[in-house]
Amino acid sequence: MSIERIIRIMAGAFILLSLALAHFMGQADLSSLSWLWFTAFIGLNLLQSGFTGFCPPEKLLKKLGFQEGGSACSTK
Repeated sequence: MSIERIIRIMAGAFILLSLALAHFMGQADLSSLSWLWFTAFIGLNLLQSGFTGFCPPEKLLKKLGFQEGGSACSTK
């Protein structure tokens, strides 16, 4: 596993951990629609990207015409 993937896994885990702590400490109500759901979505995508190597933004950027190489999401 590459350093890049480990960093993505750690970032996703920390985002989800901070959301869970805020929820269980009563500082965030995840039962209502809020921007915290967007944060959770980003955290889950970071976590899955770290484990699987699949990065949805990479596919989108390729279709928009951006060049490959040096991408944070590229897997070799």
